Amino acid sequence: MDFELSEEEKMFQQAIRDFCQKEIAPVVDEAEEKEEFPVEIARKLGKFGYLWPSAPIEYGGGGMSKVCDAIVKEETAYVCAGISQCLGPDIAPDIIRRHGTHEQKLKWLAPVIAGEKIGAYGLTEPDAGSDAASIKTRAVRKGDYYIVNGDKCFITRGNICDYVTLMASTDPSKGGRGITVLIVERSTPGFSNAKMKKMGIHSADTAMLAFQDSPVPVENLIGEEGRGFHYTLEALDYNRLDYAAMTVGLAQAAYEAALDYAKRREQFGQPLGKQERISFAIADMATMIKAARWQVYYACWLSDHVESNLEFSADAAMAKLFAGNVCMWVTQESLQIHGGHGLMMDSPVQRYARDARFYGLMAGSLEMCQLVIARRLGL
Repeated sequence: MDFELSEEEKMFQQAIRDFCQKEIAPVVDEAEEKEEFPVEIARKLGKFGYLWPSAPIEYGGGGMSKVCDAIVKEETAYVCAGISQCLGPDIAPDIIRRHGTHEQKLKWLAPVIAGEKIGAYGLTEPDAGSDAASIKTRAVRKGDYYIVNGDKCFITRGNICDYVTLMASTDPSKGGRGITVLIVERSTPGFSNAKMKKMGIHSADTAMLAFQDSPVPVENLIGEEGRGFHYTLEALDYNRLDYAAMTVGLAQAAYEAALDYAKRREQFGQPLGKQERISFAIADMATMIKAARWQVYYACWLSDHVESNLEFSADAAMAKLFAGNVCMWVTQESLQIHGGHGLMMDSPVQRYARDARFYGLMAGSLEMCQLVIARRLGL
C-alpha cells in the first residue's frame, strides 16, 4: 500500500500553496468584509491551469487525478473557506462534462475551466433542499424553446455567474424522473438574482434566483429530458469529495491556530498547552484531521479507479460525513482554546467556526450522507 502522493501531486500541491499565499491570502480580509468573491482569483487559477486539475485536457483541464482536485480544495480552504467555495470543480460544469455534447462542452465547459466564465448550479428551492425531487421550477416545451418559471435559493455564484445549470421539472407527474437539466444564460429574459447574506463563508457569492417566463433554447438541454435527477445524484458523489477536502483544509487552519496560541499564551505561570485539557484537545485535533485527510484522499483515489460512481458513493459520503464532523469539532475547540481572543472579529478563529457550520449542510447535509451510506450498506 502506498500512502504517499506521487511526485507530480507533490509538485502540484506546492504550486497551489504558493499561489494561495501569494494571490489569495492578501485579499481575504477585504473579500470577507465586502462579502464579495474576488473573481480575479478564479481567472488567475484558470490561467495557470489550477482551477480544475482533473478536467479533460481536450477542454483545457489538466487531465490529472481527483486527488489533485482535493489538493486545490484543501489548500484554498486552508486560506479562506468562502473563497474556496467558489473555486475549482463544481456540479454545474461537471454535469456538462459528463453529459453535454462536444459543442456544449466547448461553449460552457472550456471557458469555466479557463476561468473566463463562471457557472452556477441551480437546484435548491425555498421548499426543496434535500428532497430535490420535489422542486417546483417548471420548464414547458413550446416549439424550439422551454419556458421556465420558478425560484432558486442558496445558489453559489448566482450573482456573478454567466450561466446556470438549472434543474427544472418538465413532467411534474413523474417526480424525480421528470427533472431535466437546462443551461440558462444570464442574458435570458426573465432571469433575475438577489444577494443573500449569510452567517459564514462571507466571501462566497450566494444568491436567490428567479425565472419568469424565461425562454431557453432547446439546444441548451443537457443530456436527455427527465434524466436531470440522475445526473445530479452522480455529480453529488464527486462534489462531496470536494467539500470533504475543504473541511480538512479549514480544520487544519483552525488546529494550527490553536497549537500556536497554546504555545504562546501563558496562564498560571506556564504556556496554555501545558495544561492537560488543552494538550489532549490539540492531540485529538491532529489525530482526527489526519484520519479525515486520508479518508478523503482514499475516496478520491477510489473515484479514479472505478467504472461507476456507485462504486465509491458510500466512500464519498463517509469522507464528507467524517471530515465535516471533525471540522465542526476542531473549529469549536480552537475557538474555546482561544477564549475571548477568538471571539474578536479581527481573529480568523471566529471565521473558522462560522464557516465550518456551512459544510455540514452543503452538497447534501450530513444526515443525507448517513442515508447514502446506510443505503449502500443494504439498509
